[in-house]
Amino acid sequence: MAEKFQNKYRIPSARAAWWDYGLNATYFITICTKDRKHYFGKVVSGEMILSPFGKFAQQCWNEIPLHFPFVILDEFVVMPNHIHGIIIIDKMDDDTLGVKTQNFASPDGMKSKETQDFVSLPDGANNKFGPQSQNLASIIRGFKIGVTKLVRTQNPNFAWQPRYHDHIIRDQKAYENISNYIRNNPSNWEKDKFNL
Repeated sequence: MAEKFQNKYRIPSARAAWWDYGLNATYFITICTKDRKHYFGKVVSGEMILSPFGKFAQQCWNEIPLHFPFVILDEFVVMPNHIHGIIIIDKMDDDTLGVKTQNFASPDGMKSKETQDFVSLPDGANNKFGPQSQNLASIIRGFKIGVTKLVRTQNPNFAWQPRYHDHIIRDQKAYENISNYIRNNPSNWEKDKFNL
């Protein structure tokens, strides 16, 4: 339901109110083009064939760690009118001694920090709150701006939907299911809810 803010209606945030999106964690992201218009290519026989705009989206995704060095990119796919990807925020802190981590959020809002083998680290490996320029929203905003600038050089009407969908990945099983979903998205395009 829409709420009023400064005498104007606004839609409440879709983000989890109990979570700080600047914390180390693994996130599943979906971003759609405005009106789900097909800009990024087409699916042929279960394979995604990227248009030049799709290649821009792929390039901007691959460049995220250049702008946000604490980001590890995981599974990713460009579809005709949306992208799916997994972003791991992995800010190193003094207690991790340089160990790269795979971070999952627990359902009760507490952080669970685990190695790539998903073995728990010592309790001293705590996350720290970071500035707003180092959170998931700033990463997505930077990606969307980069793609928009490149695409609009050839199509000034290009736009993203204003919002994006995120899901905080909480365990190994969820991670594997989401990774498989992303990998198989082109082959399942005919049944995809985004296929308009």
